[in-house]
Amino acid sequence: MKGSVGLRPLFLLAALVSLLPVLHPAADARPQHGQPHKAHLIRAESPQPRPEALAINAWTVGLAGGLLEGAPIRLAAEMARVVDDGDNLHVLPVVTRGPVENLNSLLYLRGIDAAIINSDALEEYKSQVPDIQRRIAYVLNLFPSELHVFVRPEIKSLSDLAGKKVNFNSQGTAAAYSGPLIFSRLGIEVEKTFIPHQVALEQMRKGEMAAVVFITSKPVDAFVKGRFEAGFKFLPVPYDSKFEDYYLPAALDAADYPNLIKQGDRVATISVPTVLVAFNWPANSNRFERVARFVDHLFSRIDKLQGPGFDPKWKSINLGATVPGLPRFPAAQAWLDRQAHTTRASQ
Repeated sequence: MKGSVGLRPLFLLAALVSLLPVLHPAADARPQHGQPHKAHLIRAESPQPRPEALAINAWTVGLAGGLLEGAPIRLAAEMARVVDDGDNLHVLPVVTRGPVENLNSLLYLRGIDAAIINSDALEEYKSQVPDIQRRIAYVLNLFPSELHVFVRPEIKSLSDLAGKKVNFNSQGTAAAYSGPLIFSRLGIEVEKTFIPHQVALEQMRKGEMAAVVFITSKPVDAFVKGRFEAGFKFLPVPYDSKFEDYYLPAALDAADYPNLIKQGDRVATISVPTVLVAFNWPANSNRFERVARFVDHLFSRIDKLQGPGFDPKWKSINLGATVPGLPRFPAAQAWLDRQAHTTRASQ
């Protein structure tokens, strides 16, 4: 019948949604009190699931990616493409409101087994979900998102920003969440704004904004391609004990920003690990097995992601890299152990 091909994806999607409450026991297995921004779910009952609906759900993994314009959702889509194995594995990337929403989805939303988060998103949950760091395990440290504190010429140090207008990008971005948290740890109270950075940079040029805070992978196009008057600069943010729980030391240099940093100079800063995490399902459970298969396919095919046609960030990924404050997902550790054993046996 004409148009039936176009309707088939809608039918499959409807079938998937109808089965999520049946196949995904998350609501019973996950914390039910003090839930930050808990999702309100509408159950769609399907007493007699169709065979095709059962097939598409059998090895489907829901992956919370992030904002449509962000790098994480792009990486999620690329992972889904590479690990796809027909009926044996289907990864479904999901667009969300950002990194904190991703963690919320992983904890409470049916059908979500994995998520891409910034490591410090755990901070919001520590008081309400005290065992958060046992419920979540990391699969892969994807890439660091460096803190860029870019200021006007009259600003000489971080303390000079006290009481001044500082932009943290639009709500839902990494900077909008992590930036204020980092400034709180530094003990610096600023007048926070949350507008698009391109608007804020124009306000900086006019003297209406003291600084902008970017938290993203270097180099940032706005600083590579932009032209700024003498004196505009990045401020150093030294790494010390107040950042040890979620952050890592990092630096910006002339190779990153030749128009803003002199050759041979380095600006110390910190980075927020962007991490692929999974719900720490009980071993041998149905959901654990799904994530374990996803991990095995992802790790075994990482070389494809590091090839042409994919985001350059994949080339710098180290499968063995750790993440501060989180345990590694057991299936990921098992894969690494098998590879180490194989390497030793071949020597």
